[in-house]
Amino acid sequence: MTEPKEIPVIQKIIAILWPSFLTSGLATILFFTAFDPQEFLAHTRFAATSRLAAYTIGFFLFWILTTVTSALTCYFRRPCHDPKQVAQTGGD
Repeated sequence: MTEPKEIPVIQKIIAILWPSFLTSGLATILFFTAFDPQEFLAHTRFAATSRLAAYTIGFFLFWILTTVTSALTCYFRRPCHDPKQVAQTGGD
């Protein structure tokens, strides 16, 4: 039987970034449909920020958040060590 091929690193990265990009786009649309950035930032030191800048910053913040969640999903879906196999190999 042949060994399964290792997935290239770039494919692993794209598998995390692409779904998080799509999800952050949707999150940005939904968030800024409900909240106007001018009103949202009116009483902060960022009151002079334009709407376009607020949309851009919001998108990138959502993208960071969804990238982290996608990466954690990929990390936690990996199989754990089999306790029986660990016991047979002496704990290595």
